[in-house]
Amino acid sequence: MRRTLGLMLMVLIAAVWAAPADAQAVVKRLQTDGGRIASGVWVGDMFYLSGQLPTPVTPADSAKGTPAVYGNTQAQSESVFLKIQNALKEQGLGMGDVVMMRVYLAADPAAGGKFDSAGMNAAFSTFFGTPAQPNKPARSTFGVAALVAAGALVEIEVQAARSK
Repeated sequence: MRRTLGLMLMVLIAAVWAAPADAQAVVKRLQTDGGRIASGVWVGDMFYLSGQLPTPVTPADSAKGTPAVYGNTQAQSESVFLKIQNALKEQGLGMGDVVMMRVYLAADPAAGGKFDSAGMNAAFSTFFGTPAQPNKPARSTFGVAALVAAGALVEIEVQAARSK
């Protein structure tokens, strides 16, 4: 019995050792010379899109000293989903190709310092789980103290898979 197990183990090791290694996935980074991070990274047929922040409704005015105005969580989420949709389209992908999403929510001072998950979910439901686009990604949502852009309440990153 012991000898049989030993022989089986040796055959298994020899098979693994002799098997050709899988081809390495091609990695392509989308980055600019001045950027600190890649805006996205392809690894084989997987596309990883860096976190997207909303576009301000009213840009900051440094001359007047006024900060950017972004709107509420739902408006910001819609802005972010449109940015994601456009970034995916540039890569030949669509919202239906999104397989994983991470949402980072900051509390809204205008809503009593509460997280507006309902507002984010309202925007989400216009892009996912619709008759035109029924696919829904796996998703995690995190409450965060703040985001890098003052006034931003939501940041979303996604992973998408190119179908073969």
